[in-house]
Amino acid sequence: MDNTKSNTKDREIFLSRTLNAPVELVWEMWTTPEHIANWWGPNGFTTTISTMEVAPGGKWDIVMHGPDGTDYKNKSIFKEVIKYKKIVYDHVSAPRHLTTVEFVAQGEKTLLTWHMLFESAEQFMAVVKKYGAIEGLKQNVEKLEMYLAGLSA
Repeated sequence: MDNTKSNTKDREIFLSRTLNAPVELVWEMWTTPEHIANWWGPNGFTTTISTMEVAPGGKWDIVMHGPDGTDYKNKSIFKEVIKYKKIVYDHVSAPRHLTTVEFVAQGEKTLLTWHMLFESAEQFMAVVKKYGAIEGLKQNVEKLEMYLAGLSA
């Protein structure tokens, strides 16, 4: 058995989408609390950001408010920030995961890739089943697309 190559497919979510906005604008939407609060979260959710220090070691504390009134506190620590290229953060509140978001300029468009790596396959399955994490991520990106479209209108 070859253990030299790690296989994480059973505990990760990956999504890529080409956004109709230049990388500088997409980056601003991701790194400015006033903007991210307008699109973050699945459909029906709103977000309150108390801390967002987009720098290595910086804290990111948000509360996602569900449509049923439930508040979901989220704490993350930024691990890597490369302007216009990449944001990596460790979601330190449950469910723990490492998220990598990459931004690739494609003329006036941006290829966004979003990767979430959970601690275990069991945790991944629980998040997918209980919270609908895969669909939630798709909705999150769709909300970002709509927000970007509204800005350019």
